[in-house]
Amino acid sequence: MTEGADRSLAARGGASSRRAYAAHDEHLRALAEEVARVPREPGCYLWKDAKGEVIYVGKAKDLRARMRQYVTLTDDRAKIPLMMQVVEGFDYVVVSSEHEALVLERELIAQYHPYYNVDYKDDKSYPFIAITESDAFPAIKYTREKHRKGTRYFGPYTDAHAARETIDILRKVAPICTASCVEWKRVKRYLDSHPDDVPIANMVVPDHVRPCFDYHVGRGPGVCCGEVTTAEYGRAVRQVERFLEGRRSEMVDVLEEQMHEAAAELEFERAGRIKHRLDVLAGLDDRQQVVLSGAKASVDAIGFYREETISCACVFVVREGRTTRTAEFVLNRGLDVSEEELQAGFLKRYYDETADLPQEICVSCELSDAEVLSAWLTEKRGRACRVFVPKRGEKKKLLDMAAMNARHALMRYMVRTGYADDRTNQALLELESALALDGPPLRIECFDISTLHGRFTVASMVVFTDGRPDKGQYRRFKVRAELDEANDFLSMEEVLGRRYAPERMADERFGARPDLLVVDGGKPQLTAAMNQLEALGLDIPVCGLAKSDEEVFVPWDETPVVLPSGSASLYLIKQVRDESHRFAITFHRELRDKAMTVSILDEIPGVGPKRKKAIMRHFGSLKRLRAASPEQIAEVKGVPEAVAEEIWQTLRAVEAEAAQVAEAAGE
Repeated sequence: MTEGADRSLAARGGASSRRAYAAHDEHLRALAEEVARVPREPGCYLWKDAKGEVIYVGKAKDLRARMRQYVTLTDDRAKIPLMMQVVEGFDYVVVSSEHEALVLERELIAQYHPYYNVDYKDDKSYPFIAITESDAFPAIKYTREKHRKGTRYFGPYTDAHAARETIDILRKVAPICTASCVEWKRVKRYLDSHPDDVPIANMVVPDHVRPCFDYHVGRGPGVCCGEVTTAEYGRAVRQVERFLEGRRSEMVDVLEEQMHEAAAELEFERAGRIKHRLDVLAGLDDRQQVVLSGAKASVDAIGFYREETISCACVFVVREGRTTRTAEFVLNRGLDVSEEELQAGFLKRYYDETADLPQEICVSCELSDAEVLSAWLTEKRGRACRVFVPKRGEKKKLLDMAAMNARHALMRYMVRTGYADDRTNQALLELESALALDGPPLRIECFDISTLHGRFTVASMVVFTDGRPDKGQYRRFKVRAELDEANDFLSMEEVLGRRYAPERMADERFGARPDLLVVDGGKPQLTAAMNQLEALGLDIPVCGLAKSDEEVFVPWDETPVVLPSGSASLYLIKQVRDESHRFAITFHRELRDKAMTVSILDEIPGVGPKRKKAIMRHFGSLKRLRAASPEQIAEVKGVPEAVAEEIWQTLRAVEAEAAQVAEAAGE
């Protein structure tokens, strides 16, 4: 076999996803027969691969109907055809209600961590603040452990420093033991082995432990030396929990009442200590921004920002109208799943772990199972909790701010991890293989034509070097051919002939010979490009990208190459195509607007060549002229107010007409 034929067969691997899927049809039909026997009850389904590993978990109120959408490929999510190529079997669990299905779905996802479900990008555990409620003297701790029975967790926190600082502040306000204290551990071991002594713990504990360091410096409550009963200690723990729930005003009210009682009983030293704790809380309030006017507002605003295969969720935790903390999470899914699936998946993961539930959760996308989610969260919280989309007002602004922070957080993550470089390198290697290139396409050139029924026809040339836009190499062309109607083929042939003419190929300003030429369109556009290159005697690898199904057409195969959905190569080639379209449209609109505006000035009564020249010299650009008011136009020397008003009115009419033309042109 020749080297070229071998390379051609390798390239056909890029189109093999379609052929592999065709070969998979028989297996899908077998799966469909099995799905036909699944009950029409609420429950969860688990798709498995050839190794028997769970790759996706979902819930449904009608298992058979939902699973049939997968095997018949009527589910319109882009990842489903790709996922079903590796599915070899399934399991399902029937439950009694959709609410139970949601709870079970979250448990199964936590158990299996399926590849195709929305989850955190990195598998690290996030820090929590925990209260060991099952102990006689519950302690507070900073932890990354898996949730244990008998311990209540608050968080997760994505800023470890903020979590530790919160613990430090809390122990100044309501002194309780830390789980890391050696003497507290001794107390715990003794009481665990002598449960009958718990009611009189403050009397028996001092005989078995010694005062800890925190007690000596006034940071400990005195559990280790019998200074506090379980009931008194429990009240301090409840204050801490209410604080972590966001009900800070309750702690302030209790402390103020205690301070007044101490002062009334002339215990001024104790009153002074309580006053110091109130000052600590006041200082914390000064550092936290008021974002909602309602004093009792308890809201989580969750903003999202997506890239091709990753995204970021930013949670603004607002309690009593103040932002108590923010948390940012990088997720393993992005533009490869729908907005609804991304947001619903994150809500299930995040609120499955946290005990800090608000009254309202603001998201930017309408969720089909919002009612089920709200019911689950209400049950977990013990009070009403609803998921909704704010349309206006303070909560909408807060949600927009969360989305902006999500974008910045994801950009920081991509820079920190080198994600963009890795994806770019992967994309270039994938294109080399799929398109049978001699090497990675380090220089990609893409052309696009923009016209309006044959008028103002222009072309753009965009260049990507090493997988990134190289704007210094961009070029714009005015098509010289006289066209009575749009003719993309003739226009493309002219532009390619001019770009790849010998004198341009030798011109350093046009850069090096491209490793890959991309034309916007399918087989006809590809054929036109190949004919022109052949006439010029050039052997440049070329492909066409169709907009409809994102199929890549190549010269050596009638069947288009189908790059995997969500792949780095598909994302890159779409980015190249979209950039060329944007650049062409911008140039086309610029020429069209300039021609229309200048010609209109010629047609306005009272505007001759001298006034037209004075007007353009005064404003410097057509954009500034169109933005000017009649009074500002009248400031031009030699332009009467009536003429200025006529110019302004005419420009408004031209803008309205241009908007209609742009709409008709699909811009």
